[in-house]
Amino acid sequence: MAKYLVIVESPAKVKTIKKFLGKNYEVVASNGHVRDLPKSQMGIDIEHDYEPKYITIRGKGDILAKLRKEVKKADKVYLATDPDREGEAISWHLSQALKLEDKNIRRISFNEITQNAVKASLKEPRDIDMNLVDAQQARRILDRMVGYEISPLLWAKVKRGLSAGRVQSVALRIICDREEEINAFIPEEYWTLDVSLAVQGEKKPLVAKFYGTEAGKFIPSSREETDHIIEAIEKETFRVLEVKKGERVKKAPLPFTTSTMQQEASKALNFPISKTMRIAQQLYEGVDIKGQGTVGLITYLRTDSVRISEEADLLAREYIEHAYGKEFVATKTTEKKGGAKIQDAHEAIRPSDISRTPVMVKESLSRDQFRLYQLIWKRFAASRMAQAVFETTGVKIGAGDYRFHVSASRIAFPGFLNVYTSEEDEKEENNVLLKSIDENTSLTPEGFDPKQHFTQPPAHYTEASLVKTLEELGIGRPSTYSPTITTLLGRRYIVKEAKNLYVTELGEVVNQIMKESFPTIVDEHFTANMESLLDSVGEGEVSWRTVVRNFFPDLEAAVAAAEKELEKVEIADEVSDVVCDQCGRNMVIKYGPHGKFLACPGFPDCRNTKPYLEKIGVACPKCGKEVVLKKTRKGRKYFGCEDNPECDFMSWSKPVAEKCPKCGGYMVIKGNKTVCADAQCGYVEEKKQQAEGET
Repeated sequence: MAKYLVIVESPAKVKTIKKFLGKNYEVVASNGHVRDLPKSQMGIDIEHDYEPKYITIRGKGDILAKLRKEVKKADKVYLATDPDREGEAISWHLSQALKLEDKNIRRISFNEITQNAVKASLKEPRDIDMNLVDAQQARRILDRMVGYEISPLLWAKVKRGLSAGRVQSVALRIICDREEEINAFIPEEYWTLDVSLAVQGEKKPLVAKFYGTEAGKFIPSSREETDHIIEAIEKETFRVLEVKKGERVKKAPLPFTTSTMQQEASKALNFPISKTMRIAQQLYEGVDIKGQGTVGLITYLRTDSVRISEEADLLAREYIEHAYGKEFVATKTTEKKGGAKIQDAHEAIRPSDISRTPVMVKESLSRDQFRLYQLIWKRFAASRMAQAVFETTGVKIGAGDYRFHVSASRIAFPGFLNVYTSEEDEKEENNVLLKSIDENTSLTPEGFDPKQHFTQPPAHYTEASLVKTLEELGIGRPSTYSPTITTLLGRRYIVKEAKNLYVTELGEVVNQIMKESFPTIVDEHFTANMESLLDSVGEGEVSWRTVVRNFFPDLEAAVAAAEKELEKVEIADEVSDVVCDQCGRNMVIKYGPHGKFLACPGFPDCRNTKPYLEKIGVACPKCGKEVVLKKTRKGRKYFGCEDNPECDFMSWSKPVAEKCPKCGGYMVIKGNKTVCADAQCGYVEEKKQQAEGET
């Protein structure tokens, strides 16, 4: 009897797949990559047309030896690594490392680990797709070039084992740019005005919102303006000008891609991106389900396609019709809007079998596995369901020249909302307006509710919103989002506090060097264009060597120019006025993983270190002592009193010595302006004008 060998990536898949195949099949795992570029050098032969030098990854020798033994016994070898570029590259590396050129080897791939999918893949074996291998190889070489050319410069300038990356440097810049926007933001005052109206024959009053005047929308910007409006309308008769009834539809959501799954799991389940990917991997590779054995519950988790196979679509529609009724089945499904090029090699993320409901498998899953599976199941089911229909009512109310609006909606047909609601859906209004209202309804004002508001700065990035931005800009691919964020957090370029991402002092320094010396590398359009070129390599339209040939000379020139600049930089430690209390020397300022700190220059004889509190030359507005630059435990910068905890003064924005000429309070720097720290005061002064006045 012929013997077949199936090589997969993960040991977790071995048990699942072995169950589907007969005794003539042996299933073994490579434990991911077996070869890579060496860590000790760049590993790319520039002189010989950028030929990569691959070596066996440390610790993989025993695995390869075991695989070679299994290969010798087999009549045919199937390489069944993951169905993406990286999986294709691992298959190629295995064929090289195991010297399978003369062997009967075939590549198989499946989008879900189910019996049907695995057996179907064996009926359609193919050759290794060298275009996909080359695309992955080009990405690896470009990333290696950026890392190994630029990192030594960062080491020299910041004096620490820092590093740069092709995608991570752009992600860092995006976060830094948002931080600058937030720091420069000056809140603007505005007011809203609600009026409570008694309606003839109704117990419940009607609350109408101020819209503007007969001429159009108008937002009051001060208390005076709001009081003037109230004064004017108190004398007027409130009357219904128009009642408009209509219908609004809400389309069913698309099934999950990697990016949308990461975003929704972050919002709905509070999962970090890395946790979402780890649990999704477990669900894909197989979970032991009571009465069913080990089962792959979802399809492949790294995809930017929203395509669904015809078979899965048909089964989903049949399930929905049976469970909810024929009217809940979508007549047509929501289409993805045109945007960045997507790799459509495999489907969207969905349950491998829609009839395997979350409730059926709950007992066999951990709490987190269940929550993520339920989210994926509900999203997929909703994507095959009819749209939701809302009845809407809009009422326009007049009071002299001023206009008020009331709007309400109610669900007429729930459609997909029976299964899946997102954060946005839950915020939807679902209140029924008074049915009796029309143009003849009598309205009597009972009270006015003016409220002061201030415009809000752009929100800090969260992991979810950063992934969304990277995807929209075409930077990175499904497999890169999680490692990019993990690397930035791991190197302490950014920190996470209550979901929000903040740049550390270290991150600011690295970003500044990258912007000054390597503007192309941190340019989002350049990076997005590079992703597009890698897609073209994967489709066989462009040679990987052409991409690398066009990239490396410019990088080399930028590094050479930066090295000249670096030679002019004084890299000596800055001496502080703080005296070491152990040996009496003046302590020096050094950089560490958390930013600046004070260290004794007598190291290693004296190992004394202290936190570095940088004075900014401004007296504390509360107690008069010095304001110093501080950092939170995670590394986020803020300004506080040196006498903390006795004095609790703190500010996220940098205070200045000048007092506010309007209210006498302290002022802070916002971008190129100096503003009063009290938003209610609202005093703003251009910094440039201030500087000119001083000179």
